[in-house]
Amino acid sequence: MYSEDFDEVNGQERSGEDVYSRPVRAGKRTYFFDVKTTKGNDYYLTITESKRKVEKDGRFAYDKHKIFLYKEDFDKFAEGLQEVVDYIRNNCLSGEAGAAKQEEQGKDIEKGFSDVDFEEL
Repeated sequence: MYSEDFDEVNGQERSGEDVYSRPVRAGKRTYFFDVKTTKGNDYYLTITESKRKVEKDGRFAYDKHKIFLYKEDFDKFAEGLQEVVDYIRNNCLSGEAGAAKQEEQGKDIEKGFSDVDFEEL
């Protein structure tokens, strides 16, 4: 039985209290980066992908997928993510469109991010 209030794998009780949130809209999907706190006043990150879909009766519904990321895993996760993003940028984006997209993304990254020490959260 799974409860969002307790993570059996990491043995941490989550209060789910939001500390900070950053939504990123990308087409039909929205990604939510949410910093939350445990009952022991420790921080963790949830990454949620939400995709809007239309039901048969015409109503909108949302498919959601969530990842829980704990501070002891931040560095390894960030390194792995950066490695695969760099691989895609260097090997899978070709031609002028790829180069322009890379340059545009680089500018967005420079504007939107700063050095963050997750231990300070």
